[in-house]
Amino acid sequence: MVIMNLQTLPVLAPEAEKCRELIRQETHTGPTAGLAAGYVQANLMILPKDWADEFLLFCQRNPKPCPLLAVTEPGQFQVPTLGGSIDLRTDFPRYRVWQNGELSAEPLNIEDVWRDDLVSFLIGCSFSFEEALLADGIDVRHISAGVNVPMYRSSIQTQGTQRLSGPLVVSMRPMRAADAIRAIQITSRFPSVHGAPVHIGNPSLIGISDLQQPDYGDAVPVGSDELPVFWACGVTPQAVAAQAKPQLCITHAPGHMLITDLPNTRLAAL
Repeated sequence: MVIMNLQTLPVLAPEAEKCRELIRQETHTGPTAGLAAGYVQANLMILPKDWADEFLLFCQRNPKPCPLLAVTEPGQFQVPTLGGSIDLRTDFPRYRVWQNGELSAEPLNIEDVWRDDLVSFLIGCSFSFEEALLADGIDVRHISAGVNVPMYRSSIQTQGTQRLSGPLVVSMRPMRAADAIRAIQITSRFPSVHGAPVHIGNPSLIGISDLQQPDYGDAVPVGSDELPVFWACGVTPQAVAAQAKPQLCITHAPGHMLITDLPNTRLAAL
C-alpha cells in the first residue's frame, strides 16, 4: 500500500476550511455527506503507539476498507499533508471513545483525552466519490433524503493480524441497474476512497438480513426497481477494535468525517 505522500497543502480550500471552522466551533455536529463538495473526507482511527504498527499492517492487508491517506507521529494532532489548519482533536463533528472494546463516550472534541503516545490514522471515505456520482446524475439516496449513510456489518471477514480481525463493514447506496453499472465505472477511479463496490444485489449473500436495520447510520428507502450497492467502509476498524479491545481507541462517529483541503481530483486514478 502506498500512503499519500503530498507536500503541505497551501490554504486554497476556503469551503473546506469554513466547514472545519463550523465543526471546530461545534456549530455543525452532524454527518458530513454533501458538505464541501470537491474535497476529500477522511475516517479516523487513533490508537496508542503499542498498537500502531499492527494497525498499519492491518490496513496494508485490507486496502479496500482501510485506504490510508495519512499516518501521524505519536502525539501529533496536525496533518499538514491534508490541510494546514487541521486539528484532529477538534475537527470531526463527533468522536467515539472506546475503552477495552466498549464505547464509553461520543464527545464533540477529544482535547481532554488526548495523550502524547497516540498515533492517528486517516482513512479514505466514500463520501469523497459521491460528488462524481452526483455529477453523473446518479441519485445518492442518503444525501437526497437528508440522512446519514446506512452501514452494515457483513459476513465478509477482513484479513486479520495477531490481535486485529473482524467483519467488513459496508456502506449501501440503492441504485437502478444502469446507474449501478455506471457507479462501478466511476468509483473504480478512486481506490484511495474505497474504489469499486464489493457487492451488488442480494444482501443476504453477505450476511445482511434487513436493509432497514443498519448497524450504523440511517435506513434509506430502496425502490422495487433498484439494487442495493455495497462499498467497503472505513467504519470497519471500529468493528475490529471492538473485538480486539485495546485499552484506548478513538474514532470518528460513523458518518461524521474530517473535511480535508485535498481536492477529490488528486485521488482520481484516471
